[in-house]
Amino acid sequence: MFSSPARSRRIWPFGLIAVIALVVGLWFGGHPGWLPSPLRSVFVSQTTSERRVQQVLDLISRDYYRKVNTRGLVSVGLEAAVASLHDPYSHYIPPSGYKSFENETNPRDSGIGIYVNVANPPKNGLGVTGVIPKSPAAQAGLVTGDVITAVGPTSLKGHTSKFDAYLIQGRAGTPVQLTVQTAHGPRRVRLMRANITVPQADSRLLHTHGLKVGYLAYAGFTQGSAGQLKAQLQKMLHQGAQGLILDLRDNGGGLLEEAIKVASLFIRDGTIVTTRGRSQPTIVYTALGHPLAPSIPMVVLVNRDTASSAEIVTGALKDRGRAEVVGTNTYGKGVFQEIQNLPGGGALDITVGEYFTPNGQNLGGGGVTEGRGIRPNVYVPANSRSPGRTLQVAERVLAAKIR
Repeated sequence: MFSSPARSRRIWPFGLIAVIALVVGLWFGGHPGWLPSPLRSVFVSQTTSERRVQQVLDLISRDYYRKVNTRGLVSVGLEAAVASLHDPYSHYIPPSGYKSFENETNPRDSGIGIYVNVANPPKNGLGVTGVIPKSPAAQAGLVTGDVITAVGPTSLKGHTSKFDAYLIQGRAGTPVQLTVQTAHGPRRVRLMRANITVPQADSRLLHTHGLKVGYLAYAGFTQGSAGQLKAQLQKMLHQGAQGLILDLRDNGGGLLEEAIKVASLFIRDGTIVTTRGRSQPTIVYTALGHPLAPSIPMVVLVNRDTASSAEIVTGALKDRGRAEVVGTNTYGKGVFQEIQNLPGGGALDITVGEYFTPNGQNLGGGGVTEGRGIRPNVYVPANSRSPGRTLQVAERVLAAKIR
């Protein structure tokens, strides 16, 4: 790509939320078909309740001392309703922010050119895990490890990475001012947003232990990203790679269909992942067939920020005995989301089920609670003083597998 108020100032939002909830109940109670089934029951009430909500809406529209934007009330109320689920992965995306949300799964982006920590973000802002060369962020001197703590006057403390992205992204050619916490202290930078094609996959041939090793870096499961990884894999194989290292560190996941395609590059057949939901049948996703590298020795690099679709791929490769996993335990996300478009723009990105690795393991801690994740075959503690150590260990593990 992102002082505690006095006690008396905490009281009024609850009254406002109550009014908003009534407005939202009226709006969607009369239009239940506009909502996905998981939330439909929240808003569909008995006739008496509907009349009560209708009366409140009428009174607000007619008697409130100033004109009220009913659509705005509905939008804020939906955010409050979804927030009441206490699910860090479920969000209501208002029409004004939907375009920015779509950019998260589309490699074409209008922004500043950074990769961010989605799985385990810092509490005080948005963690930068990578910077795209020649992007506005690179030209402004942003580097991996920086934390964006504010966008303009708005602090990012306590907000989700998606909220942060809404503020940072925008029309190409428009300015954005960021407050950035660096290793040397805070600084403010002013950047000009640009249209950026975000590469999700890269590769290079390593010469280690007398062997040729294809190193594949994969940043995120955005639309079409599996095709990018496939092209890099073909390049490594063409250059004579005798083994592969797939680096999924800091990969926060993305689209499930891309995860199936990525795993299918390395697995010949059989189960990749199984999903189960309350309102949908159990689905077993299997390898697509015709893998490019079904047997070449392989290692997967992971860390605490390897999550979601990245865990699905890692779990499939590990459970099927296709690859050794090197690094730390992964994030531990055991649920998946679906995006439900709403009339008039906007959408719901809500948790609809759980997923299980080929061995039947759910990586979460129960529901939307963070779990233990995937335990690596070879544990290498994260060390900021020696960031290359995990790769060095992976090279040794892979060399032993090749020989």
